[in-house]
Amino acid sequence: MKRGYKIYLFRHGQTTYNRDGRFTGFKDAKLNSEGRKHAQIIAKKMKGKKFQVAIHTRLSRSKDTLKPVLKFHPECKLIMQDDRMIERSYGTLSGKLHSTTIAKYGPEQYDRWHRGYGVKDRPPRGECFADVEKRVKSFIKDLKKFMRKNKVNVAISAHGNSIRLFRKIMEKASIKETVAWSIPYDKVFEYTV
Repeated sequence: MKRGYKIYLFRHGQTTYNRDGRFTGFKDAKLNSEGRKHAQIIAKKMKGKKFQVAIHTRLSRSKDTLKPVLKFHPECKLIMQDDRMIERSYGTLSGKLHSTTIAKYGPEQYDRWHRGYGVKDRPPRGECFADVEKRVKSFIKDLKKFMRKNKVNVAISAHGNSIRLFRKIMEKASIKETVAWSIPYDKVFEYTV
């Protein structure tokens, strides 16, 4: 009987940008006090899980959410960075308030930029969900190969939009389902490969 390996995937805690309703993207917004509480909740939820490898992105919110988790996991011997799981780029919208964007461009355009899947929905100089899905698909392919070869479970501290597309691929969800999902700060998504 083949043994399955586990992926534990969770979103970084809340940042000041999340709290204020700003497009964050690749900006390095820091965890706020609520976000640090979210990280502690994730750490508690992960306490009974076993993983040998942890993955974060270059952004501090991803790393800082992973830190309290790692305190309970001496078995984790390898920590890696992979920016294919980084947040979606919002291009020129990065750092701007959602409310200002709605006031300037209208709610329909905002919705297309915020939750649009296709190329026509790309924010100026940013990514649409289809762009993020391509890099997440590449990440998943390499991750599965790595996990099977090394016989390891993996914890991933990622971002709302990369998790949304990770879930779409792993759960074989529709585009309609995917764009409607809200990714909570305090949930661990678990997959077996």
